[in-house]
Amino acid sequence: MSSEILINSNLREIRVALMENNQVTELFIEHKTNKGIVGNIYRGKVTKILPGMQVAFVDIGLDKAGFLYVGDIDVGDMLGLEDELDAPSLDDEKDDSFAGKPGRPNHDIRIQDILQEGQEILVQAAKNPMGTKGARITNYITLPGRYLVYMPTVNHISVSRRIEEEDEKERLKKLLSEIGNPGEGYIVRTAGQDATRADFDSDLKFLHRLWENLKNQSENLAAPHLVYEDLNLIFRSIRDLFTKDTERLVIDSKSDFTKCLEFCSTYLPHLSDKIEQYKDPMPIFDHYGIEMDINRALGRTIWLKSGGYIIIDQTEALVAIDVNTGKYVGHSDPEDTILKTNLEAVKETVYQLRLRNIGGIIIVDFIDMAKEESKEMVSNALKQALRADRSRTRILKISELGLVEMTRKRVRESLAQTLCDPCDYCEGKGYIKGTPTVTYEIIREIQRRGTDNITKKKLDIEVHPAVYDMLFEEESSFLEEMEKQSNIEITFQVNPKLHREKYNIVTS
Repeated sequence: MSSEILINSNLREIRVALMENNQVTELFIEHKTNKGIVGNIYRGKVTKILPGMQVAFVDIGLDKAGFLYVGDIDVGDMLGLEDELDAPSLDDEKDDSFAGKPGRPNHDIRIQDILQEGQEILVQAAKNPMGTKGARITNYITLPGRYLVYMPTVNHISVSRRIEEEDEKERLKKLLSEIGNPGEGYIVRTAGQDATRADFDSDLKFLHRLWENLKNQSENLAAPHLVYEDLNLIFRSIRDLFTKDTERLVIDSKSDFTKCLEFCSTYLPHLSDKIEQYKDPMPIFDHYGIEMDINRALGRTIWLKSGGYIIIDQTEALVAIDVNTGKYVGHSDPEDTILKTNLEAVKETVYQLRLRNIGGIIIVDFIDMAKEESKEMVSNALKQALRADRSRTRILKISELGLVEMTRKRVRESLAQTLCDPCDYCEGKGYIKGTPTVTYEIIREIQRRGTDNITKKKLDIEVHPAVYDMLFEEESSFLEEMEKQSNIEITFQVNPKLHREKYNIVTS
């Protein structure tokens, strides 16, 4: 599958689009004032330990402390038990991503026996802070190169899941066991397929030297302190997104184009000829239609070519995707119509998951299918479409209700979280109280305050214009009756700047 990388870079942000077959499939956005921290290495200080959850909070110098799970701690190194404990369980055969590979506990040692408050520890950011959560961090350090991921504290060699030929996997594992340092770990990345011994040698020299420098530097720093900052988005894109199928990288910034050439000449000379500068006066993302794709990816409803549509609703922990036939009614068999809609929805769903970078738990509500073979076709189509996804996914079978439960690895924020803020008006709910609801709330409050009719009261009520209109169009007679019965005087003030749900009542 041919691909190209398009980069829009300016003083405020960097935007990278991965194009496959002339269609944008993945977007990466980095605001220069709010860079991501995944891959950064910190000297941190343990601030709190929660034995019940087997989690420690570590101050790494950010607004929120990072959280460290017991399975992400190199217990052997901490307790000097390297020969007694196995390497952590890493799912690296399925994914060649380099940061945040949470190990699963392979021991019965409790976190309170490993760490103590005030202790300094070297950690790496595995996931960016999201919402109210701090960054997820790990004590297993991973350093990415072009062809390899280097794991200096783990004795483990494996190969990316995208390298499928068994003979090539065995060749790569044997090669790394010969040239790598004994007792250290390596993951061959997708770009390492068919790479030569010389390619790996240059990667290893750089990564080994980098690790020695990091270790020496961290020993002289007081926590919390940033020890190592990962490459910016442009250089990460060159390192991580270039494959043998990538035809070119096009960047619109002249200065960053020069830096790309310098970076490639130093580390990846064979890619220098594939770096191009975009010189057209039309903005690069406009020229390739990417701006339209971004706006479309922020919408809730996505129409399919057949006339059907899918609806995407995202919460903090779960995403629901609903498939509907919409305007598509088919020509004969209803089962055939439903199957075609579901199969079309499969492609669009996977495309939207990648484009929007949606992760976590995902529920897809396909249109109910009566035939088992139809369900099998949709399930197989979904698995096949996800093969091109670089993020790790896990899919369960279609349930009797037509639901597919799946998970997708989440490392960075989704596109909506990156580009959007919760609505100030509805506070992120997606809806607000109706005008009648607010009106009746005010009436009930007037009734409460009018129960004491010993002394005459005056109520000054500030409301939104829509609420004011309803009060006087539909409730004026009731208000007059309340004034007489409860011995109160009611005056209203209209404030168009007031939230429609809000009102202020002052008693005098």
